Amino acid sequence: MFKKILQSLSKSQAAKPTAAAPPPRQETAKPGEVLQKISKVSPASAAPVEKTPDELCEIAPKTPKDQVQARLKLLYRRYNRGASSLDPKIRAEADLMLDAIVKVREKYFGEI
Repeated sequence: MFKKILQSLSKSQAAKPTAAAPPPRQETAKPGEVLQKISKVSPASAAPVEKTPDELCEIAPKTPKDQVQARLKLLYRRYNRGASSLDPKIRAEADLMLDAIVKVREKYFGEI
């Protein structure tokens, strides 16, 4: 019985026509166009701009102290877990943010 089913399936697969592959597109580059693409500096490869701890924590200069405290508390809860992560990218970002949180806290509330 399985032999008949297998033969039937193989016949039906063999009877199907295969689609022809589309012809490859040929793109011709204008002279100098490739050099322009290469010479353009992408924003990702540009030197990263260092942000201040206030900017990292998204705290405006005229923010009231109670809002600063609430924001720092939220950020601490968010990034404290990441500090013990096995993923090195997450751990590095968490360490950077925790350092920024400490600096902002010392700036607004004095030494710890």
